[in-house]
Amino acid sequence: MEFIYRPIGVIRTPFPTLEGMPIQPSGAEGVRGTIEVFPEFEKGLLDLDGFSHLIPLYHFHRSKGFALEVTPFLEDTRHGVFATRAPRRPNAIGLSVVRLTGIVDNRILQVENIDVLDGTPLLDLKPYVPSFDHWKADSSGWLDATAERAKSLKSDDRFNTK
Repeated sequence: MEFIYRPIGVIRTPFPTLEGMPIQPSGAEGVRGTIEVFPEFEKGLLDLDGFSHLIPLYHFHRSKGFALEVTPFLEDTRHGVFATRAPRRPNAIGLSVVRLTGIVDNRILQVENIDVLDGTPLLDLKPYVPSFDHWKADSSGWLDATAERAKSLKSDDRFNTK
């Protein structure tokens, strides 16, 4: 079975290259960008202005191929790709949680805390709803020891496959 998705927009950020880009939204606090929704999908944004946060789903367009074991940014140990947020996935889909700060021309979403490469294709957009999306987690696996580092650690070229 094969699925084909087409972008509904493009994400614009101050990160033209992977090097130096934040690796998670917690490391991109205050970083501004835009999510440009293509005109044919503009009506789908109706009533979005009442939400403070969004979940963009996007395609890791610079990631080619995948690896079932990867060495993530937060440590030097290999882990199964599904125990990481690394971009070299069988389906190169990423997600973030961003703050919506405004909407321009009914289809340009101004956002903050964006940790995405400039020009990233947007696949879908969902509202973040704390009563649906926030759960108290008992553990975060191997990330319990390293997750706080995501606030200061930046991307390097380990997943760059140009």
